[in-house]
Amino acid sequence: MMETSTASFSEFSASALASIGDALDSYTKLPPDCPPRLCEAIRYSLLAPGKRLRPLLVLITAEACGGNIEAAMPAACAVEMVHAYSLIHDDLPCMDDDDLRRGRPTCHKVFGEALAVLAGDALLTMAFEVLSRDVRPARVAADCCLELARAAGPAALVGGQADDLDGTAAAADIGRLEAIHRRKTGAMFQVSIRLGAMIARASRRQRSALEKYGQRLGLAFQIVDDLLDVGGDEKALGKRAGKDADRGKLTFPGLLGVDESRRRAGQLIAEARAAIASLGPQAEGLEALARAVLERNH
Repeated sequence: MMETSTASFSEFSASALASIGDALDSYTKLPPDCPPRLCEAIRYSLLAPGKRLRPLLVLITAEACGGNIEAAMPAACAVEMVHAYSLIHDDLPCMDDDDLRRGRPTCHKVFGEALAVLAGDALLTMAFEVLSRDVRPARVAADCCLELARAAGPAALVGGQADDLDGTAAAADIGRLEAIHRRKTGAMFQVSIRLGAMIARASRRQRSALEKYGQRLGLAFQIVDDLLDVGGDEKALGKRAGKDADRGKLTFPGLLGVDESRRRAGQLIAEARAAIASLGPQAEGLEALARAVLERNH
Protein backbone atom coordinates (compact mmCIF):
# COMPACT_ATOMS: atom_id res chain seq x y z
CA MET A 1 0.00 0.00 0.00
CA MET A 2 1.21 3.53 -0.70
CA GLU A 3 1.59 5.72 2.36
CA THR A 4 -0.08 9.07 1.66
CA SER A 5 -1.53 10.10 4.98
CA THR A 6 1.65 11.54 6.44
CA ALA A 7 4.10 11.70 3.56
CA SER A 8 4.31 14.72 1.30
CA PHE A 9 3.26 14.22 -2.28
CA SER A 10 6.88 14.20 -3.45
CA GLU A 11 7.75 11.50 -0.92
CA PHE A 12 4.73 9.50 -1.89
CA SER A 13 5.19 9.91 -5.62
CA ALA A 14 8.86 8.88 -5.54
CA SER A 15 8.01 5.27 -4.67
CA ALA A 16 5.04 5.17 -7.03
CA LEU A 17 7.08 6.66 -9.88
CA ALA A 18 9.69 3.95 -9.51
CA SER A 19 6.99 1.27 -9.78
CA ILE A 20 5.46 2.97 -12.82
CA GLY A 21 8.88 3.24 -14.45
CA ASP A 22 9.59 -0.44 -13.89
CA ALA A 23 6.23 -1.42 -15.37
CA LEU A 24 6.67 0.82 -18.44
CA ASP A 25 10.14 -0.60 -18.98
CA SER A 26 8.76 -4.13 -18.85
CA TYR A 27 5.94 -3.36 -21.27
CA THR A 28 8.36 -1.97 -23.86
CA LYS A 29 10.65 -4.98 -24.01
CA LEU A 30 9.09 -5.90 -27.33
CA PRO A 31 9.37 -9.12 -29.35
CA PRO A 32 11.98 -9.49 -32.12
CA ASP A 33 9.47 -8.71 -34.88
CA CYS A 34 9.41 -5.08 -33.69
CA PRO A 35 12.20 -3.30 -35.62
CA PRO A 36 14.95 -2.29 -33.17
CA ARG A 37 14.90 1.35 -34.27
CA LEU A 38 11.13 1.56 -33.73
CA CYS A 39 11.48 -0.05 -30.29
CA GLU A 40 14.17 2.49 -29.48
CA ALA A 41 11.89 5.39 -30.50
CA ILE A 42 9.03 4.00 -28.39
CA ARG A 43 11.21 3.62 -25.33
CA TYR A 44 12.92 6.98 -25.88
CA SER A 45 9.59 8.78 -25.60
CA LEU A 46 7.75 6.63 -23.08
CA LEU A 47 10.60 6.23 -20.60
CA ALA A 48 11.78 9.85 -20.75
CA PRO A 49 11.69 11.50 -17.32
CA GLY A 50 8.30 13.07 -16.74
CA LYS A 51 5.82 13.96 -14.03
CA ARG A 52 3.66 10.86 -14.69
CA LEU A 53 0.65 12.67 -13.24
CA ARG A 54 -1.85 10.65 -15.23
CA PRO A 55 -0.63 7.19 -14.14
CA LEU A 56 -0.26 8.52 -10.60
CA LEU A 57 -3.89 9.60 -10.74
CA VAL A 58 -4.95 6.09 -11.72
CA LEU A 59 -3.06 4.55 -8.80
CA ILE A 60 -4.03 7.14 -6.19
CA THR A 61 -7.67 7.02 -7.22
CA ALA A 62 -7.75 3.25 -7.03
CA GLU A 63 -6.28 3.33 -3.57
CA ALA A 64 -8.62 6.12 -2.45
CA CYS A 65 -11.52 3.88 -3.45
CA GLY A 66 -10.24 0.85 -1.57
CA GLY A 67 -8.34 -0.82 -4.43
CA ASN A 68 -4.66 -1.62 -4.77
CA ILE A 69 -1.91 -0.33 -7.03
CA GLU A 70 -0.97 -3.73 -8.42
CA ALA A 71 -4.39 -4.20 -9.98
CA ALA A 72 -4.41 -0.63 -11.29
CA MET A 73 -0.85 -0.61 -12.70
CA PRO A 74 -1.78 -1.87 -16.21
CA ALA A 75 -4.32 0.95 -16.54
CA ALA A 76 -1.78 3.47 -15.25
CA CYS A 77 0.70 2.36 -17.91
CA ALA A 78 -1.95 2.40 -20.64
CA VAL A 79 -2.83 6.00 -19.83
CA GLU A 80 0.84 7.01 -19.94
CA MET A 81 1.24 5.27 -23.31
CA VAL A 82 -1.62 7.29 -24.77
CA HIS A 83 -0.18 10.47 -23.26
CA ALA A 84 3.28 9.74 -24.72
CA TYR A 85 1.77 9.04 -28.15
CA SER A 86 -0.08 12.36 -28.03
CA LEU A 87 3.12 14.24 -27.14
CA ILE A 88 5.07 12.64 -29.98
CA HIS A 89 2.41 13.62 -32.50
CA ASP A 90 1.86 17.10 -31.00
CA ASP A 91 5.57 17.83 -31.37
CA LEU A 92 5.65 17.03 -35.10
CA PRO A 93 6.36 19.84 -37.57
CA CYS A 94 2.82 19.55 -38.95
CA MET A 95 1.43 20.35 -35.48
CA ASP A 96 3.27 22.29 -32.75
CA ASP A 97 6.72 21.79 -34.30
CA ASP A 98 8.59 21.48 -31.01
CA ASP A 99 12.22 20.44 -30.81
CA LEU A 100 12.48 19.89 -27.03
CA ARG A 101 10.40 17.68 -24.73
CA ARG A 102 11.15 16.58 -21.17
CA GLY A 103 14.58 18.15 -21.46
CA ARG A 104 15.56 16.16 -24.53
CA PRO A 105 15.22 16.51 -28.30
CA THR A 106 11.75 15.50 -29.43
CA CYS A 107 11.20 12.07 -30.95
CA HIS A 108 11.09 13.26 -34.56
CA LYS A 109 14.32 15.22 -34.08
CA VAL A 110 16.10 12.05 -33.05
CA PHE A 111 14.39 9.40 -35.16
CA GLY A 112 12.84 11.34 -38.05
CA GLU A 113 9.21 12.21 -38.70
CA ALA A 114 8.12 8.88 -40.19
CA LEU A 115 9.43 6.79 -37.32
CA ALA A 116 8.04 9.27 -34.78
CA VAL A 117 4.57 8.88 -36.28
CA LEU A 118 4.94 5.09 -36.12
CA ALA A 119 6.21 5.20 -32.52
CA GLY A 120 3.11 7.20 -31.57
CA ASP A 121 0.87 4.78 -33.46
CA ALA A 122 2.50 1.84 -31.66
CA LEU A 123 2.06 3.38 -28.21
CA LEU A 124 -1.62 4.07 -28.85
CA THR A 125 -2.32 0.49 -29.85
CA MET A 126 -0.13 -0.93 -27.07
CA ALA A 127 -2.27 0.91 -24.53
CA PHE A 128 -5.34 -1.06 -25.51
CA GLU A 129 -3.38 -4.31 -25.67
CA VAL A 130 -2.25 -3.77 -22.09
CA LEU A 131 -5.74 -2.88 -20.86
CA SER A 132 -7.47 -5.79 -22.57
CA ARG A 133 -4.88 -8.36 -21.51
CA ASP A 134 -3.84 -7.31 -18.02
CA VAL A 135 -6.85 -5.66 -16.35
CA ARG A 136 -9.06 -8.14 -14.53
CA PRO A 137 -11.83 -9.20 -14.65
CA ALA A 138 -12.49 -9.09 -18.40
CA ARG A 139 -15.69 -7.06 -17.94
CA VAL A 140 -13.76 -4.29 -16.19
CA ALA A 141 -11.06 -4.47 -18.89
CA ALA A 142 -13.67 -3.95 -21.59
CA ASP A 143 -15.14 -0.98 -19.74
CA CYS A 144 -11.66 0.51 -19.33
CA CYS A 145 -10.98 0.14 -23.07
CA LEU A 146 -14.22 1.96 -23.86
CA GLU A 147 -13.47 4.83 -21.49
CA LEU A 148 -9.91 5.26 -22.75
CA ALA A 149 -11.00 5.11 -26.39
CA ARG A 150 -13.53 7.88 -25.76
CA ALA A 151 -10.99 10.02 -23.93
CA ALA A 152 -8.39 9.63 -26.69
CA GLY A 153 -10.85 10.00 -29.55
CA PRO A 154 -12.24 12.66 -31.88
CA ALA A 155 -14.64 14.17 -29.36
CA ALA A 156 -11.98 14.49 -26.66
CA LEU A 157 -8.14 14.43 -26.94
CA VAL A 158 -7.89 14.43 -30.73
CA GLY A 159 -10.74 16.89 -31.17
CA GLY A 160 -9.26 19.24 -28.58
CA GLN A 161 -5.91 19.15 -30.37
CA ALA A 162 -7.62 19.93 -33.69
CA ASP A 163 -9.35 22.97 -32.21
CA ASP A 164 -6.17 24.01 -30.39
CA LEU A 165 -4.30 24.10 -33.69
CA ASP A 166 -7.01 26.45 -34.92
CA GLY A 167 -7.21 28.34 -31.60
CA THR A 168 -5.50 31.61 -32.40
CA ALA A 169 -5.80 34.59 -30.07
CA ALA A 170 -7.76 36.39 -32.78
CA ALA A 171 -10.65 34.07 -32.00
CA ALA A 172 -10.44 34.73 -28.25
CA ASP A 173 -13.30 33.44 -26.15
CA ILE A 174 -13.12 31.89 -22.68
CA GLY A 175 -15.82 29.36 -23.47
CA ARG A 176 -13.93 28.16 -26.54
CA LEU A 177 -10.64 28.03 -24.64
CA GLU A 178 -12.12 25.96 -21.82
CA ALA A 179 -13.83 23.66 -24.34
CA ILE A 180 -10.48 23.03 -26.05
CA HIS A 181 -8.69 22.10 -22.86
CA ARG A 182 -11.58 20.17 -21.34
CA ARG A 183 -10.92 17.78 -24.24
CA LYS A 184 -7.22 18.16 -25.06
CA THR A 185 -5.97 18.11 -21.47
CA GLY A 186 -8.90 17.40 -19.18
CA ALA A 187 -10.11 14.24 -20.89
CA MET A 188 -6.95 12.30 -20.03
CA PHE A 189 -7.08 13.48 -16.41
CA GLN A 190 -10.72 12.45 -16.22
CA VAL A 191 -10.15 9.02 -17.70
CA SER A 192 -7.19 8.39 -15.40
CA ILE A 193 -9.50 8.93 -12.45
CA ARG A 194 -12.29 6.89 -13.99
CA LEU A 195 -10.05 3.90 -14.68
CA GLY A 196 -8.72 3.92 -11.14
CA ALA A 197 -12.28 4.09 -9.81
CA MET A 198 -13.52 1.33 -12.11
CA ILE A 199 -10.73 -1.07 -11.15
CA ALA A 200 -11.35 -0.38 -7.46
CA ARG A 201 -15.11 -0.86 -7.95
CA ALA A 202 -15.84 2.59 -6.55
CA SER A 203 -19.32 3.40 -5.35
CA ARG A 204 -21.60 5.82 -7.17
CA ARG A 205 -21.00 8.40 -4.43
CA GLN A 206 -17.23 8.09 -4.80
CA ARG A 207 -17.41 8.36 -8.60
CA SER A 208 -19.56 11.47 -8.41
CA ALA A 209 -17.07 13.20 -6.13
CA LEU A 210 -14.16 12.11 -8.32
CA GLU A 211 -15.82 13.44 -11.48
CA LYS A 212 -16.02 16.93 -9.96
CA TYR A 213 -12.43 16.65 -8.75
CA GLY A 214 -11.16 15.57 -12.17
CA GLN A 215 -12.97 18.30 -14.09
CA ARG A 216 -11.42 21.01 -11.98
CA LEU A 217 -7.98 19.42 -11.74
CA GLY A 218 -7.61 19.08 -15.51
CA LEU A 219 -8.54 22.69 -16.20
CA ALA A 220 -6.32 23.98 -13.40
CA PHE A 221 -3.40 21.95 -14.78
CA GLN A 222 -3.78 23.61 -18.17
CA ILE A 223 -4.00 27.12 -16.69
CA VAL A 224 -0.79 26.50 -14.73
CA ASP A 225 0.78 25.08 -17.89
CA ASP A 226 -0.08 28.29 -19.74
CA LEU A 227 1.31 30.39 -16.88
CA LEU A 228 4.57 28.42 -16.96
CA ASP A 229 4.83 29.03 -20.68
CA VAL A 230 4.73 32.76 -19.89
CA GLY A 231 7.09 32.92 -16.92
CA GLY A 232 8.52 29.45 -16.38
CA ASP A 233 12.17 28.38 -16.47
CA GLU A 234 13.03 26.43 -19.62
CA LYS A 235 15.49 24.19 -17.80
CA ALA A 236 12.89 23.20 -15.23
CA LEU A 237 10.17 22.88 -17.85
CA GLY A 238 12.28 20.71 -20.14
CA LYS A 239 10.74 22.47 -23.13
CA ARG A 240 10.88 25.84 -24.76
CA ALA A 241 8.99 28.60 -22.90
CA GLY A 242 7.06 31.38 -24.62
CA LYS A 243 6.20 29.25 -27.65
CA ASP A 244 2.45 29.70 -27.31
CA ALA A 245 2.70 33.49 -27.41
CA ASP A 246 5.15 33.30 -30.30
CA ARG A 247 2.60 31.35 -32.29
CA GLY A 248 -0.32 33.59 -31.30
CA LYS A 249 -2.11 30.69 -29.65
CA LEU A 250 -5.13 31.19 -27.45
CA THR A 251 -4.06 30.81 -23.79
CA PHE A 252 -5.46 31.65 -20.37
CA PRO A 253 -2.88 34.37 -19.52
CA GLY A 254 -3.27 35.80 -23.00
CA LEU A 255 -7.02 36.00 -22.61
CA LEU A 256 -7.49 36.71 -18.88
CA GLY A 257 -4.10 38.11 -17.81
CA VAL A 258 -1.59 36.48 -15.48
CA ASP A 259 -3.21 37.54 -12.17
CA GLU A 260 -6.71 36.41 -13.10
CA SER A 261 -5.32 33.14 -14.48
CA ARG A 262 -3.54 32.48 -11.19
CA ARG A 263 -6.70 33.30 -9.23
CA ARG A 264 -8.77 30.99 -11.41
CA ALA A 265 -6.29 28.11 -11.07
CA GLY A 266 -6.29 28.50 -7.29
CA GLN A 267 -10.08 28.53 -7.19
CA LEU A 268 -10.30 25.38 -9.30
CA ILE A 269 -7.86 23.53 -7.07
CA ALA A 270 -9.79 24.63 -3.98
CA GLU A 271 -12.98 23.30 -5.57
CA ALA A 272 -11.24 20.05 -6.52
CA ARG A 273 -10.09 19.52 -2.95
CA ALA A 274 -13.55 20.31 -1.61
CA ALA A 275 -15.11 17.82 -4.02
CA ILE A 276 -13.23 14.88 -2.48
CA ALA A 277 -13.51 15.96 1.14
CA SER A 278 -16.35 13.48 1.65
CA LEU A 279 -14.01 10.60 0.75
CA GLY A 280 -12.12 11.09 4.01
CA PRO A 281 -8.48 10.23 4.82
CA GLN A 282 -8.24 7.77 1.93
CA ALA A 283 -8.33 10.72 -0.47
CA GLU A 284 -5.28 12.44 1.01
CA GLY A 285 -3.15 11.37 -1.94
CA LEU A 286 -5.58 13.04 -4.35
CA GLU A 287 -5.64 16.14 -2.18
CA ALA A 288 -1.83 16.29 -2.19
CA LEU A 289 -1.69 15.81 -5.94
CA ALA A 290 -4.09 18.73 -6.45
CA ARG A 291 -1.83 20.99 -4.40
CA ALA A 292 1.20 19.78 -6.36
CA VAL A 293 -0.48 20.74 -9.63
CA LEU A 294 -0.95 24.29 -8.41
CA GLU A 295 2.56 24.61 -6.96
CA ARG A 296 4.53 22.97 -9.75
CA ASN A 297 7.28 24.72 -11.69
CA HIS A 298 7.47 22.32 -14.60
